[in-house]
Amino acid sequence: MAAYLVVDVDDLLRRFRSQNVNIDLQELAVGLRGAAALAAGLVNPSTLKAIAVAHWDDYHDTLRVDPQTIFRSVGYEVFDAPNREDLADILIIHYFSYDPDPVDELILATTSRDLLPLIRRIKTTRSARIRMWGSEDVLQGTQFADEIIFQPLETLLGIQTKNVWVYIDFENISISLNEQGFMVNLDHLIERFVSQAQAHGNVVKMSAYAPWGQRGTLPPLVDYSGREVADDAPSRLMMANIDPVFNLPGKNSADIRIARDVMTDAGHPEAGDVIILASGDRDFNDVINALVQRNKTVIVWGVRGSTSRQLENHPSIQLEYIDAFTDLQTHESLSTLEVDDEDIDSFIPSQWSSVVIQYYRLDAVREDQDITIRDLIRQLEDVGAVVSADRGEDLVSQSISLGILKQVSANGVIELNRQHPIVEKTLLITDRIARRVANTLQVRNWAYVNYGFLLKGLEMERDIDRPGMNDSDQWRSHWIDCLVREHVLQRELVPHRHNPDDLVPVIRIPDENDHPVLSAPEVSINSAEEIAQEWQGIPPHKLYDHDKDAAQMVSRIVVSVEQFTSFRNFAWCPLGSLHRRLRDHDTGVVFQRAVEYLLVNDMASVNEYKNPQSDYNTKGIELVENNAFVAVILAERDEFIRVLLEMYKNSETITNANLDKKLEGEWDIPLWISIMQTENVLNPLPGRSDQYSLFRTHHTVKLVANDDMDADDS
Repeated sequence: MAAYLVVDVDDLLRRFRSQNVNIDLQELAVGLRGAAALAAGLVNPSTLKAIAVAHWDDYHDTLRVDPQTIFRSVGYEVFDAPNREDLADILIIHYFSYDPDPVDELILATTSRDLLPLIRRIKTTRSARIRMWGSEDVLQGTQFADEIIFQPLETLLGIQTKNVWVYIDFENISISLNEQGFMVNLDHLIERFVSQAQAHGNVVKMSAYAPWGQRGTLPPLVDYSGREVADDAPSRLMMANIDPVFNLPGKNSADIRIARDVMTDAGHPEAGDVIILASGDRDFNDVINALVQRNKTVIVWGVRGSTSRQLENHPSIQLEYIDAFTDLQTHESLSTLEVDDEDIDSFIPSQWSSVVIQYYRLDAVREDQDITIRDLIRQLEDVGAVVSADRGEDLVSQSISLGILKQVSANGVIELNRQHPIVEKTLLITDRIARRVANTLQVRNWAYVNYGFLLKGLEMERDIDRPGMNDSDQWRSHWIDCLVREHVLQRELVPHRHNPDDLVPVIRIPDENDHPVLSAPEVSINSAEEIAQEWQGIPPHKLYDHDKDAAQMVSRIVVSVEQFTSFRNFAWCPLGSLHRRLRDHDTGVVFQRAVEYLLVNDMASVNEYKNPQSDYNTKGIELVENNAFVAVILAERDEFIRVLLEMYKNSETITNANLDKKLEGEWDIPLWISIMQTENVLNPLPGRSDQYSLFRTHHTVKLVANDDMDADDS
């Protein structure tokens, strides 16, 4: 009787590692050979031809003992197969091609389909049995599903995988690591927690307990680039299959919640075999004793120097130090950390923002007085950035380590490092948002700014258009909310003007007596009355001498509104739509200044108009057609289009240089080409720099030409 056992050593060892099963190779080899002889009904196991196949060179430096020697010593023929693609062919050539006896019993110990070609290509008896032993039935869905006997390898060999349940007192652990001088890198910590748990078996459950979302309760949590990511902690934990469980701030709250969950879970029939408690608190001693009595393996993860001696000396637990298996960086090692633009995906508010903003607020109030570490900690406590002086001290300490703050004297005097990227960007964003609110309130004489209006205004702040900044309304909302938390701005709910029962959020500057503003923003434009005095009666071309950006925007607005109203036979143009159309050309408050110029010179009016597509009125802008200034701009537009038509009829290339030759007088040609592109009169030719095509049938072009396109061409 010919009986074969083929053991795919590479596949089996890889499967055991993925399931975190520690296997004795000697026991594996002996167990497989004995079970195969018994399954084949052999009186003498030596008549079984056992073959162990692997790429043996892969194990020379990775295992303490040579697996090839082990399998050979217990009666296997060892075969080296460095290329798995040819595995079946090589085995057939070396073992089955020259064997005159057909096979009665073939057992394949593998969870791979690489050996399946053997089944059809070797000679077998009519009553031959073929078995596959593996961790997973890969025969399902193949032609062999009904022919081959599959048996779970773990059941045959009596291998049992231990289930692991992990409970992490994250508040305790993060604070302990921080107190021991470690920078709490959240991503690194998650990776090491998962890998360390998997080393003890099959991880079924992992939970992390903390007051998630409670500002200032946890020390700063950073990612690999040093960016503070406390707000993202729950989502990052969930991505690693760790359940973030909320508990109220404070030691007792977390201890009680974890103890209750551990004891409740331990009472279930499918409870974990290994229970890992990540906490150094001695209050878990009673819980540990109860688990030991239930024959559970208990492992405690603690922080060296912060773990209770009662736990360290407990005889029935296995103690593993987190600082040993995580290899976190210390504050000192990060003292020279530089944060580059490329390291920041999205520059969102963090605990570092609180440090920067509150220091700057203190500096504005104290003027030239020194600010100490203690002063800043009190300020952080006053605004609720931290829940205690200890957390404030941690935050300031790490800010110094990161170079955000500089300690300039032995008595604790500190300065803000304005060259640090976090400081520079935080101050820039804060200043632009506060300035935008202050300007709007002063110019429009409003008591507050609508939240949505502010979002749209910030979208046009070109000074904060940088990588990772000002890229979405969500980003802008994050920073507005941050400045509200830091008491730089104040948010209120007021009745909607059309529906008093509906409350809408608005933003205003806090009263200085309540919360001093970051600094009194210098209003870059004057009040409406002063603007009227300064711009009243100034022609559009003269406006260039006062405000070139506003002058160019005035021309854009007049042309765009006239085209909209004439094409649609409308009296007015929606102001919001107009703003969106010209947004790419608006820097700061240029659009706002241009509208103010139009109003004070009676060139346009802004009113609430009945919208046929809405139940509510719409704010719109309407040109005063008989105004001389409006006529000048439209006459200039018409002249420009007439030159374009002439070049079109003469088949001349439309370029800046050719237009300069055709136009008489002083023209801002790049501006007018840009206006014509915005209004779709001109379109750039693909692949040709500074060359444009004229949209001859465009509504405005036909109006200027005073003709019918078809008749003209014919």
